[in-house]
Amino acid sequence: MQSCSSGVIIMAIVQVSIVPLGTKTTSISSYVARALKVLQNQKSVKYKLTPMGSILEGDLDKVLSMVRKMHESVFEEGVQRVVTIVNIDDRRDKRVTMESKISSVEDKLCRS
Repeated sequence: MQSCSSGVIIMAIVQVSIVPLGTKTTSISSYVARALKVLQNQKSVKYKLTPMGSILEGDLDKVLSMVRKMHESVFEEGVQRVVTIVNIDDRRDKRVTMESKISSVEDKLCRS
Protein backbone atom coordinates (compact mmCIF):
# COMPACT_ATOMS: atom_id res chain seq x y z
CA MET A 1 0.00 0.00 0.00
CA GLN A 2 1.08 3.53 -0.66
CA SER A 3 1.77 5.96 2.12
CA CYS A 4 2.06 9.71 1.92
CA SER A 5 4.89 11.80 3.37
CA SER A 6 3.12 11.95 6.77
CA GLY A 7 3.17 8.14 6.97
CA VAL A 8 -0.59 7.79 6.59
CA ILE A 9 -1.61 4.75 4.56
CA ILE A 10 -3.38 5.99 1.44
CA MET A 11 -6.70 4.24 0.98
CA ALA A 12 -9.05 5.44 -1.70
CA ILE A 13 -12.78 4.89 -1.56
CA VAL A 14 -14.32 4.64 -5.01
CA GLN A 15 -17.94 4.39 -6.07
CA VAL A 16 -18.45 2.74 -9.44
CA SER A 17 -21.61 2.26 -11.45
CA ILE A 18 -21.43 0.23 -14.65
CA VAL A 19 -24.35 0.46 -17.06
CA PRO A 20 -24.57 -1.57 -20.27
CA LEU A 21 -26.50 0.12 -23.07
CA GLY A 22 -28.45 -1.51 -25.87
CA THR A 23 -29.31 -4.73 -24.06
CA LYS A 24 -32.41 -6.73 -24.97
CA THR A 25 -33.97 -6.19 -21.55
CA THR A 26 -34.30 -3.40 -19.01
CA SER A 27 -32.75 -5.60 -16.31
CA ILE A 28 -28.99 -5.26 -15.87
CA SER A 29 -28.48 -7.47 -12.81
CA SER A 30 -26.76 -10.24 -14.80
CA TYR A 31 -24.23 -7.69 -16.09
CA VAL A 32 -23.70 -6.33 -12.59
CA ALA A 33 -23.11 -9.89 -11.35
CA ARG A 34 -20.55 -10.42 -14.10
CA ALA A 35 -18.69 -7.25 -13.06
CA LEU A 36 -18.78 -8.26 -9.38
CA LYS A 37 -17.20 -11.63 -10.19
CA VAL A 38 -14.06 -9.66 -11.02
CA LEU A 39 -14.01 -8.45 -7.41
CA GLN A 40 -14.79 -11.86 -5.93
CA ASN A 41 -11.66 -13.33 -7.49
CA GLN A 42 -9.19 -10.96 -5.80
CA LYS A 43 -8.10 -10.05 -2.28
CA SER A 44 -6.47 -6.61 -2.54
CA VAL A 45 -9.60 -4.45 -2.87
CA LYS A 46 -12.45 -4.46 -0.36
CA TYR A 47 -15.90 -3.93 -1.87
CA LYS A 48 -19.56 -3.56 -1.06
CA LEU A 49 -22.51 -3.86 -3.42
CA THR A 50 -25.17 -1.15 -3.06
CA PRO A 51 -28.47 -0.74 -4.91
CA MET A 52 -27.01 1.92 -7.21
CA GLY A 53 -23.42 0.78 -7.66
CA SER A 54 -20.47 -0.70 -5.82
CA ILE A 55 -18.05 0.85 -3.34
CA LEU A 56 -14.41 -0.20 -3.56
CA GLU A 57 -11.73 0.51 -0.98
CA GLY A 58 -7.98 0.10 -1.27
CA ASP A 59 -4.84 1.34 -2.95
CA LEU A 60 -5.96 3.70 -5.72
CA ASP A 61 -3.92 1.99 -8.44
CA LYS A 62 -5.35 -1.41 -7.51
CA VAL A 63 -8.89 -0.06 -7.26
CA LEU A 64 -8.70 1.61 -10.68
CA SER A 65 -7.32 -1.59 -12.15
CA MET A 66 -10.35 -3.43 -10.77
CA VAL A 67 -12.69 -0.79 -12.20
CA ARG A 68 -11.14 -1.32 -15.64
CA LYS A 69 -11.53 -5.10 -15.37
CA MET A 70 -15.15 -4.71 -14.25
CA HIS A 71 -15.84 -2.37 -17.16
CA GLU A 72 -14.28 -4.80 -19.65
CA SER A 73 -16.13 -7.79 -18.21
CA VAL A 74 -19.45 -6.36 -19.35
CA PHE A 75 -18.20 -6.20 -22.94
CA GLU A 76 -17.36 -9.90 -22.64
CA GLU A 77 -21.11 -10.48 -22.34
CA GLY A 78 -21.60 -9.20 -25.88
CA VAL A 79 -22.60 -5.64 -25.03
CA GLN A 80 -21.39 -3.05 -27.53
CA ARG A 81 -21.59 0.03 -25.29
CA VAL A 82 -20.93 0.47 -21.57
CA VAL A 83 -21.11 3.62 -19.46
CA THR A 84 -19.01 3.50 -16.29
CA ILE A 85 -19.32 6.27 -13.72
CA VAL A 86 -16.55 6.60 -11.12
CA ASN A 87 -16.38 8.81 -8.00
CA ILE A 88 -13.08 8.84 -6.11
CA ASP A 89 -12.55 9.92 -2.49
CA ASP A 90 -8.76 10.03 -2.10
CA ARG A 91 -7.98 11.53 1.29
CA ARG A 92 -4.33 11.93 2.21
CA ASP A 93 -4.39 13.53 5.66
CA LYS A 94 -5.74 10.49 7.52
CA ARG A 95 -6.78 6.93 6.84
CA VAL A 96 -10.46 6.65 5.99
CA THR A 97 -12.51 3.52 5.40
CA MET A 98 -16.08 2.91 4.26
CA GLU A 99 -17.01 2.10 7.85
CA SER A 100 -15.29 5.13 9.34
CA LYS A 101 -17.10 7.49 6.96
CA ILE A 102 -20.47 5.99 7.91
CA SER A 103 -19.61 6.02 11.62
CA SER A 104 -18.64 9.69 11.42
CA VAL A 105 -22.05 10.64 10.03
CA GLU A 106 -23.92 8.35 12.46
CA ASP A 107 -22.04 9.90 15.41
CA LYS A 108 -23.08 13.37 14.30
CA LEU A 109 -26.70 12.24 13.92
CA CYS A 110 -26.71 11.01 17.51
CA ARG A 111 -25.39 14.35 18.75
CA SER A 112 -28.01 16.46 16.99
